[in-house]
Amino acid sequence: MTSPLPRDPIAQAREQWISHGWSAEADSMAAITAVMRTASIYLQRADAILKPHGLTFARFEVLALLGFSKRGSLPMSQASQLLQVHATSLTNSVDRLEATGLVRRIPHPTDGRTRLLELTTAGQQVLPAARDDLNEKLFARSNLSGTDATEIFEILARFRKASGDFL
Repeated sequence: MTSPLPRDPIAQAREQWISHGWSAEADSMAAITAVMRTASIYLQRADAILKPHGLTFARFEVLALLGFSKRGSLPMSQASQLLQVHATSLTNSVDRLEATGLVRRIPHPTDGRTRLLELTTAGQQVLPAARDDLNEKLFARSNLSGTDATEIFEILARFRKASGDFL
């Protein structure tokens, strides 16, 4: 992690946008830029926390999704849709998880064209420890009150819905 800057660069950029005649868009630009920067910060932190478990956040999400499924398995296409990632990105994560023995691909029992992702026993063992570390070391230390977290979630949900992310 780099040393904190003496001044918020996004606030500085906002001032520049305003001074160059972009004042109508400056607040939206600053807000979206701040969301993107915050996402980057938290993704880096999540990856660092998960590294001792042999995971990245993307791979953790695959394990968590399989852990939530009733059968411990899902079709690749459904996992891609639920995780909102391109099939190629999911395949990359699954390749790495499979190489470490945390998931496996198995044939679908009734559809020969479909492969299921299945959480292995090793994956079932890694998932709770990784989840607990993320909760304790990242999410519980977010410096957000419950009200703030709910408000941010609701604002971003409205934005995502308006952007066509979900109905």
